[in-house]
Amino acid sequence: MICMHYDRPDASGLSLLLDIKRAAPSIPITMLTVQHSEELAVWAFRSGVWEYLLLPLSPSERNHYLQAVRELCQIRSCSSPDNKQLLSRTPNLPESVRLTAQYQRQQPLQGAIQYIEEHFREHIEQKAMAERCGMTPFRFSRLFKQTYKVGFLEFILTKRMENAEQLLRNSQMPITSIAYAVGFQDPSYFARAFKQHFGSCPSDFRQEGVPPPRSATTQQAENQTIQQSSSTQSTMIRSGDCHMAFASLIGERRT
Repeated sequence: MICMHYDRPDASGLSLLLDIKRAAPSIPITMLTVQHSEELAVWAFRSGVWEYLLLPLSPSERNHYLQAVRELCQIRSCSSPDNKQLLSRTPNLPESVRLTAQYQRQQPLQGAIQYIEEHFREHIEQKAMAERCGMTPFRFSRLFKQTYKVGFLEFILTKRMENAEQLLRNSQMPITSIAYAVGFQDPSYFARAFKQHFGSCPSDFRQEGVPPPRSATTQQAENQTIQQSSSTQSTMIRSGDCHMAFASLIGERRT
């Protein structure tokens, strides 16, 4: 088995694959690539590539590929030139057929997201997360922004702010200790970042509290209640006016 890894396939690299295939046509070739397009996949299979894999691999894809390689090795070790056996390959239905585009974008980043969830209090390098996901830093940064609508550093900052909010609401820890606990080395910078994120400094937030944002449904219900209350009050006033006018009319007739 010959495995050829491409980050961004170019003409020279793909020409090398063709040369190897011509020189050793009986040796299967696996093409692993970070950059993907339908045209590239079609070209690979037309060129005689045995398997085309898009990096990073999911656990199920990796296990399926390794199982196919083991079966291939077993067949080649047991078969003779006069008794050739064919490898029965029944690939699973691609998840991309039934999953949303958002889910497909999130999948390659799951290794980084899981690491951030567990280590957001520590210093995390974007380059290290790109390597964890099998990507270049440029592609990782672009895909991260496309998927989560914020940059890598802003995502980590938001995780720290959310954790700080919980500690301010549910503990009596000093604000300085909270700053260090969520990953800040400078409490004054933490206070500025917190105020920019929530609109109030940590001490005011703890003393006054910040109610959770109301949904549009809740706001609409409140508006309807106010309108109904105003309508009822207006009806009562009109009814009172009529009652006073009727009483005045009865008094005039009795007089």
